[in-house]
Formats: sequence, structure tokens, C-alpha cells
Amino acid sequence: MILLKTNATNKDFIALIKALDAYLKVTDGEEHDFYNQFNGLEDLSHVLVVYNNNAPIGCGAIKHFTDTTFEIKRMYVKPDFRGKGVASKILNALEQWSRDLKYTSCILETGTRQLEAIALYHKNHYEIIPNYGPYKEVENSICFRKKL
Repeated sequence: MILLKTNATNKDFIALIKALDAYLKVTDGEEHDFYNQFNGLEDLSHVLVVYNNNAPIGCGAIKHFTDTTFEIKRMYVKPDFRGKGVASKILNALEQWSRDLKYTSCILETGTRQLEAIALYHKNHYEIIPNYGPYKEVENSICFRKKL
């Protein structure tokens, strides 16, 4: 596997995000449009794309949140590659990139229906925090934080 640092204009990242959005449209149901408004690509300048045999299989991004905190965004692994540690590799690489840029923590939001994502974040030592920003009053959101 190869991890490529890039930005949101990468064609493979865009294709993976289309697959992620199609998946989330099903799992989010009627709430998809609400969540989707916070998932624009315009503010993502720190993007990772993972390749297996030159084919893109997963992605993730970090976005400035505060002077010390990056927000993890757009985590996705193609279904055939799930359960093989790819998501943890992406997450760990995003955390290291955050450290390299002198950030001291990462936060993120996921939906309560995203059971695989919740398990991933627990496995990688993220702690549940009160919902932040636009997710403060959203019952179907769960927010996490990890000190780096």
C-alpha cells in the first residue's frame, strides 16, 4: 500500500468521495443533506489517498479547526478493503501529519449509525466528547477527540 499526500483536487480522492457520499446517502437517510453541507472539499488542503496495486482504495483528510486542533474529515475505505487495517493506517497517517504541522489534537464527528467508524475511533484511542460546532444539538452525531 502507498499513502499519497495530496489535496482535494486529486481525481482519485474526488472519485472516492463520490463513493463515500453515495454510501452516506443510504445510511444517513433523510438527514444526509444536513450532514453533507459540512463536507465540502473547498477547505481541504491536507488529503491522503491510499493505493493498493496503483488503485485508490481509501482516503481521509485533516482540516484546520483551531490553532492546536485539526478536524478529521472524509474517512473512507472501499468495501472490499475494510477489516484489513486500511482505515487505521489512514487515521494514523493523518495524526502523524497533524503532529508534523505542530497540532496537538484531532477531533471528528461521525453518525451514530456509522458503527464501523465508531469502532475504528474507539480502537484508535479516540475519546467521546460533547458534540461541537454544527453538531452540538444533533442527536445522531457522536464526536471524538484524541490528544496527539
